[in-house]
Amino acid sequence: MKKVIYLLVVVATVFTGCNPLEDINNEIDALPQDPNVGSFEYTVTDEDYSALELGFGSFDSELQVKELVPALLSDVYPLYGQGSSVLVNYNLYIGNAEGVSDFTSSDVYSFTNSDYATTGSDAFGFYPNVDATSQIPDVLDAQIATPTEGQIVLAKYKQYTEVPVVGLASLVEYNFAGSFEGWVSQEEFGNDVVWTTETGNIRGNGYFGTQIANIEWLVSPAIDLDGEDNLKFQITQELDFATDASLVKILVSTDYAGDVLTATWDEITLASPATGDMASSEDYDFSAYDGQEINVAFKYESTDSDASRWRIADMSIKTLGATGATDSKGEYFMYTGGSWEAVEDIYYLTSADYDSMGTASGQPGQYNNFSSSTSPDNYLPTFLELNFPFGQEDQELFVIYDYFSSSTGAQRRGNLYTFTDGMWNAHESTIESSLQFGYDNGVWVPDNTIRHDLDGSDYDYITSTFAAVSGFEAPTASVAQYSNFDRRPSNDAYWSDEMLATAFASLLDNSLAPGAEEGQKYVLSFAIYDGSSGIEEFKLIKEGGVWVDNN
Repeated sequence: MKKVIYLLVVVATVFTGCNPLEDINNEIDALPQDPNVGSFEYTVTDEDYSALELGFGSFDSELQVKELVPALLSDVYPLYGQGSSVLVNYNLYIGNAEGVSDFTSSDVYSFTNSDYATTGSDAFGFYPNVDATSQIPDVLDAQIATPTEGQIVLAKYKQYTEVPVVGLASLVEYNFAGSFEGWVSQEEFGNDVVWTTETGNIRGNGYFGTQIANIEWLVSPAIDLDGEDNLKFQITQELDFATDASLVKILVSTDYAGDVLTATWDEITLASPATGDMASSEDYDFSAYDGQEINVAFKYESTDSDASRWRIADMSIKTLGATGATDSKGEYFMYTGGSWEAVEDIYYLTSADYDSMGTASGQPGQYNNFSSSTSPDNYLPTFLELNFPFGQEDQELFVIYDYFSSSTGAQRRGNLYTFTDGMWNAHESTIESSLQFGYDNGVWVPDNTIRHDLDGSDYDYITSTFAAVSGFEAPTASVAQYSNFDRRPSNDAYWSDEMLATAFASLLDNSLAPGAEEGQKYVLSFAIYDGSSGIEEFKLIKEGGVWVDNN
Protein backbone atom coordinates (compact mmCIF):
# COMPACT_ATOMS: atom_id res chain seq x y z
CA MET A 1 0.00 0.00 0.00
CA LYS A 2 2.88 2.40 0.76
CA LYS A 3 4.24 1.87 -2.72
CA VAL A 4 0.89 2.70 -4.33
CA ILE A 5 0.45 5.92 -2.39
CA TYR A 6 4.07 6.88 -2.98
CA LEU A 7 3.76 6.37 -6.72
CA LEU A 8 0.77 8.70 -6.82
CA VAL A 9 2.89 11.35 -5.18
CA VAL A 10 5.71 10.72 -7.62
CA VAL A 11 3.38 11.04 -10.61
CA ALA A 12 2.34 14.44 -9.31
CA THR A 13 5.94 15.65 -9.78
CA VAL A 14 5.44 15.38 -13.55
CA PHE A 15 3.57 18.65 -13.30
CA THR A 16 5.90 20.38 -10.84
CA GLY A 17 9.48 19.13 -11.28
CA CYS A 18 12.07 20.36 -13.75
CA ASN A 19 13.18 16.86 -14.87
CA PRO A 20 10.10 14.73 -14.21
CA LEU A 21 11.22 11.46 -15.84
CA GLU A 22 14.55 11.47 -14.04
CA ASP A 23 12.83 12.28 -10.75
CA ILE A 24 10.31 9.48 -11.21
CA ASN A 25 12.99 6.89 -11.95
CA ASN A 26 15.01 7.97 -8.94
CA GLU A 27 12.00 7.82 -6.66
CA ILE A 28 10.95 4.35 -7.90
CA ASP A 29 14.50 3.04 -7.45
CA ALA A 30 14.35 4.25 -3.86
CA LEU A 31 11.18 2.26 -3.07
CA PRO A 32 11.69 -0.80 -0.86
CA GLN A 33 12.05 -3.92 -3.03
CA ASP A 34 12.09 -6.68 -0.41
CA PRO A 35 9.09 -9.07 -0.53
CA ASN A 36 6.90 -9.76 2.44
CA VAL A 37 8.29 -12.26 4.92
CA GLY A 38 6.01 -14.51 6.94
CA SER A 39 5.73 -17.79 8.78
CA PHE A 40 2.58 -19.84 8.20
CA GLU A 41 0.93 -23.21 8.70
CA TYR A 42 -1.10 -24.70 5.83
CA THR A 43 -3.18 -27.88 5.59
CA VAL A 44 -3.60 -29.42 2.12
CA THR A 45 -7.31 -29.50 1.19
CA ASP A 46 -9.42 -31.97 -0.82
CA GLU A 47 -9.46 -29.43 -3.64
CA ASP A 48 -5.65 -29.28 -3.55
CA TYR A 49 -5.34 -33.07 -3.84
CA SER A 50 -7.71 -33.00 -6.80
CA ALA A 51 -5.77 -30.19 -8.50
CA LEU A 52 -2.54 -32.14 -7.97
CA GLU A 53 -4.26 -35.19 -9.54
CA LEU A 54 -3.98 -37.20 -6.33
CA GLY A 55 -7.28 -39.02 -6.53
CA PHE A 56 -6.96 -40.76 -3.15
CA GLY A 57 -6.65 -37.54 -1.16
CA SER A 58 -3.12 -38.30 0.04
CA PHE A 59 0.52 -38.29 -1.01
CA ASP A 60 2.29 -41.57 -1.74
CA SER A 61 5.59 -40.51 -0.20
CA GLU A 62 7.47 -37.62 1.31
CA LEU A 63 9.40 -37.37 -1.96
CA GLN A 64 6.10 -36.73 -3.77
CA VAL A 65 5.30 -33.98 -1.24
CA LYS A 66 8.65 -32.33 -1.95
CA GLU A 67 8.02 -32.50 -5.70
CA LEU A 68 4.41 -31.24 -5.83
CA VAL A 69 3.90 -28.86 -2.90
CA PRO A 70 6.25 -26.01 -4.01
CA ALA A 71 3.96 -25.11 -6.93
CA LEU A 72 0.96 -25.22 -4.59
CA LEU A 73 2.64 -22.83 -2.14
CA SER A 74 3.48 -20.42 -4.97
CA ASP A 75 -0.26 -20.18 -5.67
CA VAL A 76 -1.29 -19.89 -2.02
CA TYR A 77 1.40 -17.39 -0.96
CA PRO A 78 2.26 -15.37 -4.08
CA LEU A 79 3.26 -12.22 -2.18
CA TYR A 80 5.79 -13.77 0.20
CA GLY A 81 9.48 -14.18 -0.53
CA GLN A 82 12.96 -14.80 0.82
CA GLY A 83 12.97 -15.89 4.44
CA SER A 84 9.32 -16.99 4.53
CA SER A 85 8.40 -20.45 5.76
CA VAL A 86 5.31 -22.67 5.73
CA LEU A 87 4.62 -25.77 7.82
CA VAL A 88 2.54 -27.96 5.48
CA ASN A 89 0.19 -30.54 6.99
CA TYR A 90 -0.84 -33.38 4.66
CA ASN A 91 -2.12 -36.96 4.49
CA LEU A 92 0.53 -39.60 3.82
CA TYR A 93 -0.62 -42.92 2.38
CA ILE A 94 0.77 -45.87 4.34
CA GLY A 95 -1.25 -48.63 2.68
CA ASN A 96 -4.63 -50.30 2.71
CA ALA A 97 -5.42 -53.12 5.07
CA GLU A 98 -4.19 -56.45 3.78
CA GLY A 99 -6.68 -57.97 1.36
CA VAL A 100 -8.53 -54.82 0.29
CA SER A 101 -6.79 -54.68 -3.09
CA ASP A 102 -7.90 -58.26 -3.83
CA PHE A 103 -11.47 -56.97 -3.95
CA THR A 104 -10.98 -53.49 -5.43
CA SER A 105 -8.99 -54.88 -8.38
CA SER A 106 -10.93 -58.11 -8.92
CA ASP A 107 -12.67 -59.16 -12.12
CA VAL A 108 -16.28 -58.04 -12.57
CA TYR A 109 -19.13 -59.97 -14.18
CA SER A 110 -22.37 -58.09 -14.83
CA PHE A 111 -25.51 -60.20 -15.26
CA THR A 112 -27.28 -60.03 -18.60
CA ASN A 113 -30.98 -60.59 -19.28
CA SER A 114 -30.21 -64.06 -20.63
CA ASP A 115 -28.43 -64.88 -17.35
CA TYR A 116 -31.58 -64.12 -15.41
CA ALA A 117 -33.53 -66.30 -17.83
CA THR A 118 -31.25 -69.29 -17.17
CA THR A 119 -32.06 -69.02 -13.46
CA GLY A 120 -35.78 -69.26 -14.21
CA SER A 121 -36.58 -65.55 -14.10
CA ASP A 122 -38.92 -64.07 -16.69
CA ALA A 123 -37.73 -60.56 -15.80
CA PHE A 124 -34.55 -58.49 -16.11
CA GLY A 125 -33.42 -59.12 -12.56
CA PHE A 126 -33.99 -61.46 -9.64
CA TYR A 127 -37.45 -61.40 -8.07
CA PRO A 128 -37.64 -60.07 -4.49
CA ASN A 129 -37.95 -63.54 -2.94
CA VAL A 130 -35.06 -65.14 -4.87
CA ASP A 131 -31.81 -65.94 -3.04
CA ALA A 132 -29.37 -64.49 -5.60
CA THR A 133 -26.32 -65.90 -3.79
CA SER A 134 -27.44 -69.45 -4.53
CA GLN A 135 -28.08 -68.68 -8.22
CA ILE A 136 -24.87 -66.85 -9.08
CA PRO A 137 -22.39 -69.79 -9.09
CA ASP A 138 -24.19 -71.56 -11.97
CA VAL A 139 -24.09 -68.40 -14.07
CA LEU A 140 -20.38 -67.89 -13.37
CA ASP A 141 -19.71 -71.52 -14.33
CA ALA A 142 -21.43 -70.95 -17.64
CA GLN A 143 -19.94 -67.55 -18.44
CA ILE A 144 -16.33 -67.78 -17.21
CA ALA A 145 -14.74 -70.45 -19.39
CA THR A 146 -11.35 -70.98 -17.73
CA PRO A 147 -11.40 -69.81 -14.11
CA THR A 148 -8.20 -70.10 -12.09
CA GLU A 149 -7.79 -71.28 -8.53
CA GLY A 150 -8.23 -68.34 -6.16
CA GLN A 151 -9.77 -66.07 -8.82
CA ILE A 152 -12.11 -63.47 -7.30
CA VAL A 153 -15.08 -62.06 -9.21
CA LEU A 154 -17.55 -59.35 -8.26
CA ALA A 155 -20.92 -60.51 -9.63
CA LYS A 156 -23.14 -57.49 -10.29
CA TYR A 157 -26.88 -57.99 -10.66
CA LYS A 158 -30.25 -56.36 -10.15
CA GLN A 159 -32.95 -57.50 -7.76
CA TYR A 160 -36.49 -56.22 -7.84
CA THR A 161 -37.65 -54.54 -4.66
CA GLU A 162 -41.26 -55.29 -5.60
CA VAL A 163 -42.97 -57.79 -7.88
CA PRO A 164 -42.43 -56.43 -11.43
CA VAL A 165 -45.18 -55.80 -13.95
CA VAL A 166 -45.17 -56.40 -17.69
CA GLY A 167 -44.21 -53.38 -19.78
CA LEU A 168 -41.17 -51.81 -21.43
CA ALA A 169 -37.99 -52.84 -19.69
CA SER A 170 -34.36 -52.05 -20.35
CA LEU A 171 -32.61 -54.76 -22.33
CA VAL A 172 -29.32 -52.84 -22.60
CA GLU A 173 -28.52 -49.97 -20.27
CA TYR A 174 -25.55 -47.61 -19.96
CA ASN A 175 -25.28 -45.28 -16.97
CA PHE A 176 -22.59 -42.71 -17.76
CA ALA A 177 -22.21 -41.29 -14.23
CA GLY A 178 -18.44 -40.83 -14.06
CA SER A 179 -17.71 -43.62 -16.57
CA PHE A 180 -17.58 -44.27 -20.31
CA GLU A 181 -19.04 -47.73 -19.60
CA GLY A 182 -16.64 -49.38 -22.07
CA TRP A 183 -17.30 -46.93 -24.92
CA VAL A 184 -14.19 -45.78 -26.82
CA SER A 185 -13.37 -42.47 -28.50
CA GLN A 186 -12.05 -42.08 -32.04
CA GLU A 187 -10.61 -38.82 -33.35
CA GLU A 188 -11.67 -37.84 -36.85
CA PHE A 189 -10.40 -34.25 -36.83
CA GLY A 190 -8.58 -32.04 -34.32
CA ASN A 191 -6.11 -32.62 -31.52
CA ASP A 192 -8.18 -31.93 -28.41
CA VAL A 193 -9.72 -34.41 -25.97
CA VAL A 194 -13.40 -33.78 -26.67
CA TRP A 195 -15.09 -36.60 -24.71
CA THR A 196 -14.55 -36.62 -20.94
CA THR A 197 -16.28 -38.06 -17.88
CA GLU A 198 -18.08 -36.00 -15.25
CA THR A 199 -19.55 -37.01 -11.92
CA GLY A 200 -23.07 -37.53 -13.29
CA ASN A 201 -22.56 -37.93 -17.04
CA ILE A 202 -20.14 -37.91 -19.96
CA ARG A 203 -19.46 -34.70 -21.87
CA GLY A 204 -18.59 -33.74 -25.42
CA ASN A 205 -17.04 -30.28 -25.54
CA GLY A 206 -15.08 -28.32 -28.15
CA TYR A 207 -14.56 -25.14 -26.13
CA PHE A 208 -10.99 -24.79 -24.84
CA GLY A 209 -10.81 -21.12 -23.89
CA THR A 210 -12.31 -20.48 -27.31
CA GLN A 211 -14.24 -22.47 -29.91
CA ILE A 212 -11.95 -24.99 -31.63
CA ALA A 213 -12.82 -27.21 -34.59
CA ASN A 214 -12.94 -30.92 -33.68
CA ILE A 215 -14.73 -34.09 -34.72
CA GLU A 216 -14.58 -36.92 -32.23
CA TRP A 217 -16.72 -40.07 -31.99
CA LEU A 218 -17.63 -42.11 -28.93
CA VAL A 219 -18.50 -45.69 -29.91
CA SER A 220 -20.26 -48.35 -27.84
CA PRO A 221 -19.13 -51.95 -27.41
CA ALA A 222 -20.89 -54.43 -29.69
CA ILE A 223 -24.54 -54.81 -28.64
CA ASP A 224 -26.02 -58.23 -29.41
CA LEU A 225 -29.78 -58.05 -29.95
CA ASP A 226 -30.15 -61.62 -31.21
CA GLY A 227 -33.64 -62.96 -30.50
CA GLU A 228 -34.98 -59.57 -29.45
CA ASP A 229 -37.83 -57.74 -31.16
CA ASN A 230 -40.08 -54.70 -30.82
CA LEU A 231 -37.09 -52.70 -29.59
CA LYS A 232 -37.17 -49.12 -28.31
CA PHE A 233 -34.33 -46.62 -27.80
CA GLN A 234 -34.10 -43.91 -25.14
CA ILE A 235 -31.40 -41.42 -24.16
CA THR A 236 -31.11 -38.83 -21.39
CA GLN A 237 -29.11 -35.83 -22.60
CA GLU A 238 -28.58 -32.07 -22.53
CA LEU A 239 -27.19 -29.70 -25.18
CA ASP A 240 -25.92 -26.23 -24.28
CA PHE A 241 -24.41 -23.31 -26.24
CA ALA A 242 -25.23 -24.86 -29.64
CA THR A 243 -25.85 -22.65 -32.66
CA ASP A 244 -26.27 -25.63 -34.99
CA ALA A 245 -27.70 -28.63 -33.07
CA SER A 246 -27.18 -30.89 -36.11
CA LEU A 247 -23.44 -30.94 -35.40
CA VAL A 248 -24.06 -33.57 -32.69
CA LYS A 249 -25.45 -36.91 -33.85
CA ILE A 250 -26.61 -40.27 -32.49
CA LEU A 251 -25.68 -42.97 -34.99
CA VAL A 252 -26.15 -46.73 -35.37
CA SER A 253 -24.11 -49.20 -37.44
CA THR A 254 -24.53 -52.91 -38.22
CA ASP A 255 -21.12 -53.26 -39.92
CA TYR A 256 -18.73 -51.34 -37.65
CA ALA A 257 -15.37 -53.12 -37.49
CA GLY A 258 -13.20 -50.69 -35.58
CA ASP A 259 -13.00 -47.73 -37.98
CA VAL A 260 -15.86 -45.22 -37.85
CA LEU A 261 -15.00 -43.87 -41.31
CA THR A 262 -15.41 -47.22 -43.11
CA ALA A 263 -18.65 -48.25 -41.39
CA THR A 264 -22.19 -47.47 -42.55
CA TRP A 265 -24.07 -45.30 -40.06
CA ASP A 266 -27.78 -44.49 -39.68
CA GLU A 267 -28.73 -41.34 -37.81
CA ILE A 268 -31.39 -41.45 -35.09
CA THR A 269 -33.69 -38.42 -35.33
CA LEU A 270 -35.61 -38.02 -32.09
CA ALA A 271 -38.92 -36.24 -31.74
CA SER A 272 -37.53 -34.73 -28.54
CA PRO A 273 -33.89 -33.82 -29.30
CA ALA A 274 -31.42 -32.55 -26.71
CA THR A 275 -32.13 -29.13 -25.20
CA GLY A 276 -30.60 -26.94 -22.51
CA ASP A 277 -32.04 -29.11 -19.74
CA MET A 278 -31.10 -32.70 -18.92
CA ALA A 279 -34.12 -34.72 -20.11
CA SER A 280 -35.05 -38.19 -21.34
CA SER A 281 -36.19 -38.67 -24.92
CA GLU A 282 -39.28 -40.54 -26.01
CA ASP A 283 -39.10 -44.33 -26.48
CA TYR A 284 -37.87 -44.19 -30.07
CA ASP A 285 -38.87 -47.03 -32.42
CA PHE A 286 -35.70 -49.13 -32.74
CA SER A 287 -37.30 -52.18 -34.37
CA ALA A 288 -35.14 -51.72 -37.51
CA TYR A 289 -32.37 -53.38 -35.49
CA ASP A 290 -34.36 -56.29 -34.06
CA GLY A 291 -32.20 -59.41 -33.81
CA GLN A 292 -29.01 -57.70 -35.07
CA GLU A 293 -25.60 -56.94 -33.61
CA ILE A 294 -25.02 -53.20 -33.59
CA ASN A 295 -22.81 -50.38 -32.35
CA VAL A 296 -24.16 -47.02 -31.25
CA ALA A 297 -22.03 -43.89 -31.60
CA PHE A 298 -22.21 -40.32 -30.36
CA LYS A 299 -20.57 -38.05 -32.93
CA TYR A 300 -19.50 -34.62 -31.65
CA GLU A 301 -18.46 -31.87 -34.06
CA SER A 302 -17.43 -28.30 -33.28
CA THR A 303 -16.23 -25.43 -35.44
CA ASP A 304 -14.20 -22.30 -34.82
CA SER A 305 -17.47 -20.46 -34.22
CA ASP A 306 -19.78 -23.13 -32.76
CA ALA A 307 -18.67 -25.34 -29.87
CA SER A 308 -21.57 -26.80 -27.91
CA ARG A 309 -21.50 -28.79 -24.67
CA TRP A 310 -23.24 -32.17 -25.01
CA ARG A 311 -23.92 -34.04 -21.79
CA ILE A 312 -25.26 -37.61 -21.79
CA ALA A 313 -26.41 -39.22 -18.54
CA ASP A 314 -27.67 -42.61 -19.77
CA MET A 315 -28.84 -44.62 -22.75
CA SER A 316 -30.99 -47.73 -22.96
CA ILE A 317 -32.48 -50.15 -25.47
CA LYS A 318 -35.79 -51.56 -24.32
CA THR A 319 -38.22 -54.32 -25.14
CA LEU A 320 -41.43 -55.70 -23.74
CA GLY A 321 -40.78 -57.39 -20.43
CA ALA A 322 -41.19 -57.19 -16.72
CA THR A 323 -40.37 -53.87 -15.16
CA GLY A 324 -40.25 -52.46 -11.65
CA ALA A 325 -38.01 -50.80 -9.09
CA THR A 326 -34.68 -52.60 -8.65
CA ASP A 327 -31.68 -52.46 -6.37
CA SER A 328 -28.26 -52.74 -8.06
CA LYS A 329 -26.20 -55.18 -5.99
CA GLY A 330 -22.89 -57.00 -6.06
CA GLU A 331 -21.46 -60.09 -4.36
CA TYR A 332 -17.93 -61.47 -4.31
CA PHE A 333 -17.17 -65.07 -5.27
CA MET A 334 -13.89 -67.02 -5.26
CA TYR A 335 -13.09 -70.01 -7.43
CA THR A 336 -11.74 -72.68 -5.12
CA GLY A 337 -11.61 -76.46 -5.38
CA GLY A 338 -13.41 -76.45 -8.72
CA SER A 339 -16.42 -74.32 -7.75
CA TRP A 340 -17.46 -70.74 -7.10
CA GLU A 341 -17.91 -69.97 -3.40
CA ALA A 342 -19.33 -66.78 -1.87
CA VAL A 343 -16.68 -64.80 0.01
CA GLU A 344 -17.66 -64.13 3.61
CA ASP A 345 -17.17 -60.97 5.65
CA ILE A 346 -17.29 -58.63 2.69
CA TYR A 347 -20.01 -56.18 1.69
CA TYR A 348 -20.41 -54.29 -1.59
CA LEU A 349 -22.65 -51.23 -1.28
CA THR A 350 -25.90 -51.36 -3.26
CA SER A 351 -27.71 -48.52 -4.98
CA ALA A 352 -30.27 -48.58 -2.15
CA ASP A 353 -27.44 -48.19 0.37
CA TYR A 354 -26.22 -45.01 -1.33
CA ASP A 355 -29.79 -43.70 -1.47
CA SER A 356 -30.20 -44.31 2.26
CA MET A 357 -27.33 -41.87 2.87
CA GLY A 358 -29.16 -39.07 1.01
CA THR A 359 -30.03 -38.39 -2.60
CA ALA A 360 -29.68 -34.62 -2.66
CA SER A 361 -26.87 -32.77 -4.41
CA GLY A 362 -23.54 -33.58 -2.78
CA GLN A 363 -24.85 -36.76 -1.10
CA PRO A 364 -23.89 -40.36 -2.02
CA GLY A 365 -27.30 -41.26 -3.46
CA GLN A 366 -27.14 -38.50 -6.07
CA TYR A 367 -24.85 -40.59 -8.30
CA ASN A 368 -24.54 -43.79 -6.22
CA ASN A 369 -20.88 -43.28 -5.42
CA PHE A 370 -18.46 -41.42 -3.17
CA SER A 371 -15.97 -38.77 -4.26
CA SER A 372 -13.46 -36.31 -2.79
CA SER A 373 -16.35 -33.96 -1.95
CA THR A 374 -18.54 -36.82 -0.67
CA SER A 375 -16.11 -38.72 1.53
CA PRO A 376 -16.96 -42.29 2.57
CA ASP A 377 -15.47 -41.54 5.99
CA ASN A 378 -18.35 -39.13 6.62
CA TYR A 379 -21.03 -41.77 5.93
CA LEU A 380 -19.82 -45.35 6.40
CA PRO A 381 -19.43 -45.37 10.21
CA THR A 382 -23.09 -44.38 10.63
CA PHE A 383 -24.16 -46.76 7.84
CA LEU A 384 -22.43 -49.70 9.53
CA GLU A 385 -23.83 -48.75 12.92
CA LEU A 386 -27.36 -48.85 11.49
CA ASN A 387 -27.03 -51.91 9.25
CA PHE A 388 -24.57 -54.11 11.15
CA PRO A 389 -25.31 -53.20 14.78
CA PHE A 390 -24.59 -56.59 16.33
CA GLY A 391 -20.98 -57.20 15.42
CA GLN A 392 -18.87 -59.51 17.55
CA GLU A 393 -15.80 -58.12 19.33
CA ASP A 394 -12.85 -58.00 16.88
CA GLN A 395 -15.06 -59.07 13.95
CA GLU A 396 -13.70 -57.81 10.62
CA LEU A 397 -15.72 -56.67 7.60
CA PHE A 398 -14.45 -55.51 4.21
CA VAL A 399 -16.63 -52.72 2.78
CA ILE A 400 -16.21 -52.05 -0.95
CA TYR A 401 -17.78 -49.10 -2.73
CA ASP A 402 -17.79 -47.10 -5.96
CA TYR A 403 -15.76 -43.90 -6.07
CA PHE A 404 -15.42 -41.13 -8.63
CA SER A 405 -12.14 -39.21 -8.92
CA SER A 406 -11.94 -36.12 -11.10
CA SER A 407 -8.39 -37.13 -12.07
CA THR A 408 -8.80 -40.87 -12.69
CA GLY A 409 -12.54 -41.42 -13.22
CA ALA A 410 -14.65 -44.25 -11.80
CA GLN A 411 -12.98 -46.67 -9.40
CA ARG A 412 -13.69 -49.29 -6.79
CA ARG A 413 -12.30 -48.53 -3.35
CA GLY A 414 -12.78 -50.03 0.06
CA ASN A 415 -11.55 -50.50 3.58
CA LEU A 416 -11.42 -53.01 6.41
CA TYR A 417 -13.60 -52.28 9.43
CA THR A 418 -13.11 -53.94 12.82
CA PHE A 419 -15.79 -54.10 15.52
CA THR A 420 -14.23 -53.02 18.82
CA ASP A 421 -15.85 -51.64 21.96
CA GLY A 422 -19.27 -51.62 20.29
CA MET A 423 -18.20 -49.64 17.21
CA TRP A 424 -16.97 -50.30 13.67
CA ASN A 425 -13.52 -48.76 13.29
CA ALA A 426 -11.86 -48.22 9.91
CA HIS A 427 -8.31 -49.25 9.16
CA GLU A 428 -6.28 -46.05 8.84
CA SER A 429 -4.63 -46.12 5.41
CA THR A 430 -3.23 -42.61 5.81
CA ILE A 431 -1.54 -40.74 8.59
CA GLU A 432 -1.32 -37.02 9.20
CA SER A 433 2.17 -35.72 8.60
CA SER A 434 3.95 -32.38 8.27
CA LEU A 435 6.84 -30.96 6.30
CA GLN A 436 8.25 -27.47 6.41
CA PHE A 437 9.10 -25.43 3.33
CA GLY A 438 11.15 -22.27 3.07
CA TYR A 439 11.31 -19.65 0.31
CA ASP A 440 14.86 -19.58 -1.01
CA ASN A 441 16.17 -17.83 -4.13
CA GLY A 442 12.78 -17.55 -5.80
CA VAL A 443 11.39 -21.03 -5.07
CA TRP A 444 9.81 -22.96 -2.21
CA VAL A 445 12.08 -25.76 -1.02
CA PRO A 446 11.86 -28.35 1.76
CA ASP A 447 13.28 -26.74 4.86
CA ASN A 448 14.11 -28.30 8.22
CA THR A 449 14.17 -24.95 10.01
CA ILE A 450 12.68 -25.07 13.50
CA ARG A 451 11.31 -21.83 14.88
CA HIS A 452 11.39 -21.26 18.62
CA ASP A 453 10.34 -18.33 20.79
CA LEU A 454 12.59 -18.03 23.82
CA ASP A 455 10.68 -18.49 27.06
CA GLY A 456 11.48 -18.12 30.75
CA SER A 457 13.43 -21.35 31.02
CA ASP A 458 15.61 -20.31 28.07
CA TYR A 459 16.41 -16.96 29.67
CA ASP A 460 17.17 -18.77 32.96
CA TYR A 461 19.58 -21.12 31.18
CA ILE A 462 21.50 -18.25 29.57
CA THR A 463 21.75 -16.21 32.76
CA SER A 464 22.90 -19.17 34.86
CA THR A 465 25.39 -20.37 32.23
CA PHE A 466 27.00 -17.03 31.33
CA ALA A 467 26.74 -15.02 34.53
CA ALA A 468 30.39 -15.65 35.39
CA VAL A 469 31.80 -15.75 31.85
CA SER A 470 34.21 -12.93 31.17
CA GLY A 471 32.61 -10.18 29.08
CA PHE A 472 29.09 -11.52 29.67
CA GLU A 473 28.61 -10.38 33.27
CA ALA A 474 26.73 -7.09 32.70
CA PRO A 475 24.74 -8.29 29.63
CA THR A 476 23.69 -11.43 31.51
CA ALA A 477 22.65 -9.44 34.59
CA SER A 478 20.47 -7.29 32.33
CA VAL A 479 18.78 -10.41 30.86
CA ALA A 480 18.15 -11.70 34.39
CA GLN A 481 16.55 -8.39 35.42
CA TYR A 482 14.52 -7.52 32.30
CA SER A 483 14.08 -10.84 30.41
CA ASN A 484 15.36 -9.25 27.21
CA PHE A 485 18.64 -8.63 25.40
CA ASP A 486 20.08 -5.12 25.34
CA ARG A 487 20.96 -4.21 21.75
CA ARG A 488 22.33 -0.71 22.37
CA PRO A 489 26.05 -0.72 21.34
CA SER A 490 26.87 2.16 23.71
CA ASN A 491 25.47 0.38 26.77
CA ASP A 492 27.52 -1.84 29.12
CA ALA A 493 24.80 -4.53 28.86
CA TYR A 494 25.07 -4.69 25.04
CA TRP A 495 24.73 -8.08 23.38
CA SER A 496 26.68 -8.20 20.09
CA ASP A 497 25.81 -10.67 17.32
CA GLU A 498 28.89 -12.71 18.28
CA MET A 499 27.75 -12.90 21.91
CA LEU A 500 24.22 -13.92 20.89
CA ALA A 501 25.63 -16.65 18.62
CA THR A 502 27.71 -18.01 21.51
CA ALA A 503 24.83 -17.99 24.00
CA PHE A 504 22.29 -19.45 21.56
CA ALA A 505 24.68 -22.20 20.41
CA SER A 506 25.09 -23.25 24.02
CA LEU A 507 21.32 -23.15 24.55
CA LEU A 508 20.74 -25.40 21.52
CA ASP A 509 23.51 -27.86 22.40
CA ASN A 510 22.51 -28.31 26.02
CA SER A 511 18.80 -27.56 26.22
CA LEU A 512 16.76 -27.16 23.05
CA ALA A 513 18.36 -29.56 20.56
CA PRO A 514 21.21 -31.59 22.07
CA GLY A 515 20.86 -34.39 19.49
CA ALA A 516 20.31 -32.27 16.39
CA GLU A 517 21.62 -33.68 13.11
CA GLU A 518 24.09 -32.02 10.80
CA GLY A 519 22.41 -29.30 8.72
CA GLN A 520 19.58 -28.65 11.16
CA LYS A 521 18.44 -25.03 11.15
CA TYR A 522 16.93 -22.95 13.94
CA VAL A 523 15.38 -19.50 14.05
CA LEU A 524 15.25 -18.17 17.59
CA SER A 525 12.89 -15.29 18.37
CA PHE A 526 13.70 -13.21 21.46
CA ALA A 527 12.84 -9.97 23.24
CA ILE A 528 15.23 -7.02 22.88
CA TYR A 529 15.61 -3.44 24.04
CA ASP A 530 17.23 -0.88 21.75
CA GLY A 531 15.66 2.24 23.18
CA SER A 532 12.24 0.63 22.93
CA SER A 533 10.99 -2.91 23.36
CA GLY A 534 10.97 -5.20 20.33
CA ILE A 535 11.47 -8.70 18.94
CA GLU A 536 14.41 -9.98 16.92
CA GLU A 537 15.19 -13.27 15.21
CA PHE A 538 18.55 -15.03 15.08
CA LYS A 539 19.30 -17.86 12.63
CA LEU A 540 21.71 -20.72 13.34
CA ILE A 541 22.68 -23.89 11.46
CA LYS A 542 24.63 -26.92 12.65
CA GLU A 543 27.74 -27.37 10.53
CA GLY A 544 30.73 -29.52 11.37
CA GLY A 545 29.04 -30.50 14.62
CA VAL A 546 28.73 -26.93 15.93
CA TRP A 547 26.06 -24.23 15.72
CA VAL A 548 27.09 -21.24 13.60
CA ASP A 549 25.52 -17.90 12.70
CA ASN A 550 23.24 -18.37 9.64
CA ASN A 551 21.90 -14.81 9.28
